[in-house]
Amino acid sequence: MTRARRELVHLETTSYYHCISRCVRRAFLCGRDAHSGRDFEHRRGWVLERVRELQIIFAVEVCAYAVMSNHYHLVLRVDSGRAGEWSDDEVAARWARLYSRPVLVDRVLRGERVSDAERDAARRVIAEWRSRLVDLSWFMRSLNEHLARRANQEDGCKGRFWEGRFKCQALLDEAAVLTCMSYVDLNPIRAGMAYTPEDSNFTSVRQRILELSVGDGSARESLQACPDLVSLDACESGGHANDFVFSTPDYLELVDWCGRAIREDKRGAIPAGMPSILARLNIDAQRFLSHVRCGRRDHQVVAMGREPRMREAAARLGRNYFKGQAQFARLYLSAD
Repeated sequence: MTRARRELVHLETTSYYHCISRCVRRAFLCGRDAHSGRDFEHRRGWVLERVRELQIIFAVEVCAYAVMSNHYHLVLRVDSGRAGEWSDDEVAARWARLYSRPVLVDRVLRGERVSDAERDAARRVIAEWRSRLVDLSWFMRSLNEHLARRANQEDGCKGRFWEGRFKCQALLDEAAVLTCMSYVDLNPIRAGMAYTPEDSNFTSVRQRILELSVGDGSARESLQACPDLVSLDACESGGHANDFVFSTPDYLELVDWCGRAIREDKRGAIPAGMPSILARLNIDAQRFLSHVRCGRRDHQVVAMGREPRMREAAARLGRNYFKGQAQFARLYLSAD
């Protein structure tokens, strides 16, 4: 059964979420369709261009992404504190970049003479916009609706382009964020589309590698205006249990190690030179590798994290438990 997003997204519990959208039936988001012979590779640039635009407008930051042939993954951080610092003028300006503004709001912002009732009405509208600019559903809606309209126009058709609303998983602690980011960045390798992270086109790990090797400007240009990424060194918890203790080089080392293990198909065996990041975060290395290799295909798993965090999050949402607690209890070792 589909769950309302208010049962999945709770910013007081965590600000990190894994979002997935998949095309309906035989529709192609990107890549080459062997059945029709059409090439949709250029649409990957559409996705990154739109994500970059929305990241500038919304108080949402991209931690990881992967654009595949018929779906895409995003690991997002919602920064509600930043939106609270915006003035009413800035909120209205941001909203106007996506949608039209009522004349009443423009009159109030210009300082024209209006009644108290009209001024209160305008303030309520701006307050609603402010809440939407930190709303994950509005971010994904603005992304998916834009892509669907553009793809349908190119295909000369109408109707549904996405198979449904985006899937969402709450990432409750730093170990969950690390695991999910690795899973997302290694999608092309698991799918047999690439052999190394640096060959994994349209992924955040490839952008990070390019940024370290050739600089920010060249990397963005080579990746066709892909969105700026949140530096792992600079991520803050914002009052949550998301305190990151690993750097970008740490993360790249981990993804490279995991990617080599996946390509070499060393199931059940951990290669030598295991990154120390796993030990620092108390993650079981063998189960981590298995999880990133296979992933979770069960959409009922709506949260990832250590068992105490999952119990706490379930209680806040009025549920007895989250599916997958036992699995993640084995994946993440006790921090005590």
